[in-house]
Amino acid sequence: MKRNKLIVLMLAFTLTAALALAGCGKQQNESEEPAETETETEAQTEEDSVIDYLVLVTHDNPLPDGWEEALETTTITNSVGDKVVVESKAYEAYCALKEAVEKDLEGYEKGEVRFELDSAFRSIEAQQKIVDDFTEKYGEDYVRKYVAVPGYSEHHTGLALDLYFTIDGKDVYENEDLVQYPDIWEAVHARLPEFGFILRFPEDGEAITGYAYEPWHIRYLDSPEIAKEITDSGITLEEYLKNAE
Repeated sequence: MKRNKLIVLMLAFTLTAALALAGCGKQQNESEEPAETETETEAQTEEDSVIDYLVLVTHDNPLPDGWEEALETTTITNSVGDKVVVESKAYEAYCALKEAVEKDLEGYEKGEVRFELDSAFRSIEAQQKIVDDFTEKYGEDYVRKYVAVPGYSEHHTGLALDLYFTIDGKDVYENEDLVQYPDIWEAVHARLPEFGFILRFPEDGEAITGYAYEPWHIRYLDSPEIAKEITDSGITLEEYLKNAE
């Protein structure tokens, strides 16, 4: 009997661990194997254990010193096989957002829509590679409008998430294809504030943010109240922080 109990306990532990690792991966594509998810907690001190979810990293504001050491992250594998690292609370909020928007889009005329993470946290080296690749692919003018200088990218925070989606299992991944679905992005943007996100680079905000409209780029603030205030007021994060001074 003791041996049988031990076996049952071991099986229960294994099942619980597997469910914990799955995260919201199973929701991404029920018909396929769940996305690989793992949580990685960096070495932290008590003083560095809390990050500023309203941090501003832009052309003129570099990533704060010690940020990466204070960051708790989750790593997933998306539908195209890329590993994506994201701040852990932002990932939990993304999972809830994903579930809500996918439910809103049930019955979408072009097929079943499932959201994926394209990128979130990027190292300075990774950002430089993006600059190089996009310069070759799209040209320098495009890079100046859409890609941050390494060290000054919001993606270094782990709080900026770039989304893409699948329609009936087919990846809609490239920027030029993603912009062809304004109705899908409208559904996403309508849900952002309740989960603590904002649309970081709105259509009329380029003069302030320095970046052209990116419907796929959302930013986690860890505050539905602040996210709603920014969204309802039609302002940018820069304007909100300036007004709060």
